[in-house]
Amino acid sequence: MAEDNNINVEDIVCADSMPAYLAKPMGGEPRACIVLMHERYGLVDHTKDLARRFARDGYVCIAPDFFFRHPDQDALHRGDERCDITDGAAVRDLSAAIDALAEVDGADPARCAVMGVCQTGRHPLVLAAERSISAALVWYGAASKREWEVNDRQPRLLEDVIADVNCPVFGSFGEADHLISLDDVRRFRNCLEEKQKSYSIKIFGGAPHGWLNDTMPGRYRREQAEAAWAAQLEFLDWLFDPGRDPARIEWNFACVTTSDYNFSKNVRLE
Repeated sequence: MAEDNNINVEDIVCADSMPAYLAKPMGGEPRACIVLMHERYGLVDHTKDLARRFARDGYVCIAPDFFFRHPDQDALHRGDERCDITDGAAVRDLSAAIDALAEVDGADPARCAVMGVCQTGRHPLVLAAERSISAALVWYGAASKREWEVNDRQPRLLEDVIADVNCPVFGSFGEADHLISLDDVRRFRNCLEEKQKSYSIKIFGGAPHGWLNDTMPGRYRREQAEAAWAAQLEFLDWLFDPGRDPARIEWNFACVTTSDYNFSKNVRLE
């Protein structure tokens, strides 16, 4: 186990030989947990950086390699290959990660939020529809038009998945995203309201797709990334407040955009 600024980090193995990166604060008191899903690139340094950041913020964070079965990891990490997993496989592997937390000193798996990013953004919702978790944290995923389709990878309507979600939802989106429009986010928000789910959704002005990833200079937006991370921490403080009434439904939506917003002008950045 290595030490990093008052946190401990180590590589562990979950069920079915799935590797994971674990970061946690030093000290043995029970901590709330985060299961961190990576982007399409697999378990790369950026995801490990976020895991350590969660640990510095006081959470036990496990970041599994959900794409470890892909035969060409180097190509995957470069973005030259893609690994698609089914909703069922995501539930299986996320459950294995939560189960692994039960063996981690200082972890309290009963208080566990799951964060998905881009390609994996829908999977915290899918898990929350089948297994009790504390929250689904969605970063620029789960809202594009393709997410509402039914196919072999996602066999249930997203509306039906959301209806079965058992926890509050945090959503972080970028106004300049070329994959998810403001209309898409409003559709996602409206569905959460229709199904009577608590949520906090924020759309950050000028932020393109992937704006949290500081290893991709063309996409990264420091100001928006810091503001979004602070918003997520505020949400988690609210979530894990022992005085919060879980029966109370709360809706919070904030958006920064311009009068000439035009989704068709949003472009992919590297």
